[in-house]
Amino acid sequence: MQGHYMLIFERNSELKIHLDRIRAESRQIGFVPTMGALHAGHISLINESKKRGLFTVCSIFVNPTQFNDKKDLENYPRTPQADIDMLRQSGCDALFMPTTEEVYPKEDVRIFNFGELETVLEGAHRPGHFNGVAKVVSILFDKVHPDVAFFGSKDYQQVMIVKALVKQLNLPIQIVPCPIIREPDGLAMSSRNMRLTKEEREAAKLIPLLLNESKIFFKAQKPISEIKAFIASKLAQKSIYKLEYFEICNSESLQILTDKKEVKQGIALIACFVGNIRLIDNLILD
Repeated sequence: MQGHYMLIFERNSELKIHLDRIRAESRQIGFVPTMGALHAGHISLINESKKRGLFTVCSIFVNPTQFNDKKDLENYPRTPQADIDMLRQSGCDALFMPTTEEVYPKEDVRIFNFGELETVLEGAHRPGHFNGVAKVVSILFDKVHPDVAFFGSKDYQQVMIVKALVKQLNLPIQIVPCPIIREPDGLAMSSRNMRLTKEEREAAKLIPLLLNESKIFFKAQKPISEIKAFIASKLAQKSIYKLEYFEICNSESLQILTDKKEVKQGIALIACFVGNIRLIDNLILD
């Protein structure tokens, strides 16, 4: 066996027995929930947990309740063997790979309310998405009972939803957002990148470049409406791009801004189709 000895669990009952044993040794548990198709971004979360001396659990589960497009769920990349190898190499301690029946033995009809936070950006364009995220994250938290959970900041709004969820459910879990890991040309690492054709992959590197431009303009006090028009016009020049949204928001509340003076710290967030693949990214502007 290559790399680190890693336990793999498919059933929650077996995972629980093992984690109870770890807790009995007074060790804390770090948790990295994923949908698989792992890349260096996910591994950076595992590394962060290991660095803190935590017993590190990763889960791989492609969650059907957070896809509002059935095709997207069917096409979501699945690379279980490569994922297992990568996790072993990274020193992950345990992997939880539940079936859909294990996570949803019966239909989960809970409805979460995150107020304004779920009505903008991803929430506006993917109705029901964050309710699906909240369902699966709350179920996984209930199965793993981590002390600390690690999430990538590429899904900036999702991290805010998870923080709100933990607060609502009063869970004693520390949520640690970790920095976006980028390819050498700046593209944010994403499981979806492996679905890009060569031409689309080349085109995708414009996204981080535009975010960097928006940061320069924002610092130079250019009106937000002008920055947004500039980004939209750049992406409109080629038919390979289809901009879904580009917004500049308050980094603490995700309130959409119309004026730089309204905020201590701004963040630019974008969702853009490159061909048929939907990519998201963000950049803190201050």
